[in-house]
Amino acid sequence: MDDPRSTTTGERTAAERPFARPGDEAAARRDEILVARALDGDLTAFNQLVEAYQDLCHSLVARLVPDPDQAADAVQEAFFSAYRHLRSYRGPSFRGWLTRIAVNAAMDLQRARKRRPVSPYPELEDESWQPPAGPETDPETLTVAAERGHALAAALAAIGSDQRAAIVLFDVEGYDYAEIARMTGVSLGTVKSRIHRGRLALRAILAERMELFRS
Repeated sequence: MDDPRSTTTGERTAAERPFARPGDEAAARRDEILVARALDGDLTAFNQLVEAYQDLCHSLVARLVPDPDQAADAVQEAFFSAYRHLRSYRGPSFRGWLTRIAVNAAMDLQRARKRRPVSPYPELEDESWQPPAGPETDPETLTVAAERGHALAAALAAIGSDQRAAIVLFDVEGYDYAEIARMTGVSLGTVKSRIHRGRLALRAILAERMELFRS
């Protein structure tokens, strides 16, 4: 499968890493205030942090854990863990800290439960995520995009969870090698190896459907 990214070194600026950006300074200040209040025993403040980041965590974990029920469990465990270990937070970004906890929760769950769902990534079967059709929208293009999504999701679900996590974090979420190494607790070389081997595995699985990715 062709590398969907032009960057091959794993080095990106903050502007090029969508999940490395905290949003804006106001959000970062809000987070610090809410963390301080939560540490003083204000449960409402922590619930506000949950509300601010639950969609981000669900979106990320759903790509790492094919089964939606397991993904929901991992997100719930991530927030529980964040609350239990809130005093260990030292900054500089609550968003980054919480994201690492969510990734670790997803990885731990995948290692503990080796079963795979019958229909991986069922959310891709729901066409509601597609943008509304407009005059510039070609039905054939939409069909090909949907088929590509199904094929890639199934291929991702068929490879090992460690390789899948590395590829999703690098190719989809935009983290660099060093960030992924910190999140997953492995060496930089291991991250690079997982991405390389995972891409080879995906290429083999998708060999008969490469026309979807050349169009």
